[in-house]
Amino acid sequence: MRMLVFGHGYTAGFLTPLLRAQGWQVTGTTRAATDRVAQAGAEPLCWPGQEDAVRQAIAQADAILISAGPEQGADPVLTAFAAEIAAARPRWLGYLSTTGVYGDRDGGWVDEDTPCAPSTRRGRERVAAEQAWQALASEHGLALHIFRLAGIYGPGRGPFAKVRAGTARRIVKPGQIFSRIHAEDIAQVLLASINVPRPGAIYNVCDDDPTPPEAVIGHAAELLGLPLPPAEDYATAEMSPMARSFYAENKRVSNDRIKHELGVTLRYPDYRAGLAALAKAERI
Repeated sequence: MRMLVFGHGYTAGFLTPLLRAQGWQVTGTTRAATDRVAQAGAEPLCWPGQEDAVRQAIAQADAILISAGPEQGADPVLTAFAAEIAAARPRWLGYLSTTGVYGDRDGGWVDEDTPCAPSTRRGRERVAAEQAWQALASEHGLALHIFRLAGIYGPGRGPFAKVRAGTARRIVKPGQIFSRIHAEDIAQVLLASINVPRPGAIYNVCDDDPTPPEAVIGHAAELLGLPLPPAEDYATAEMSPMARSFYAENKRVSNDRIKHELGVTLRYPDYRAGLAALAKAERI
């Protein structure tokens, strides 16, 4: 079996070893990080650059994962290769989206049946990309699966480095809740779907414990035995527009479907389990 990953980055680096263990051959596109793709066990293709090789990989693929985000308001994979993917008709097609498509729910719960109502430009672009992939799938009978990912963390993307360096910030906005997901759990959700496809499915990919962001930073400091970073009021904190935009949406995301439909048991059901594993791996 052959998998093609468009945008073989951090998340795909956890999926590829699982696929290889099941006998898959994996090819991944990258702009320049060919060594990183190869280290994960995938054959790298530079894209843009090797378009003919990418077209050949599409034609041979049993499964295709789109891990590349929108660029300048359009999905780059659809722009470049929609016709080739439609003709190839892989048995599984996955698109990595974001829980940002739900917008702000004032701390309330959302599930996959909740209407999308994005409040940020990034969220609106993801909704547009989802709809474009759904339109292509509907027209050509493609086995599309959409995965709406919460905030991703994992090895190299935890809070420990900033806490150690004294640059971690506990921004406090009363009532603010974020959902998150460990990269290893994203990989096992994707693998479960690849093994048991359900064309048209949409899955929220998040852990069991939507949590105020300052609690995660505080727990990381506790694991390190370091002082708690001082609390900063969101209303007056100096933040970049990008950082502030993350606080514009407040919701709790349900993950019932990945458990009941895909049979997934999360390795890291909450941030405490995830941070404990990262701390152990980093020998803290």
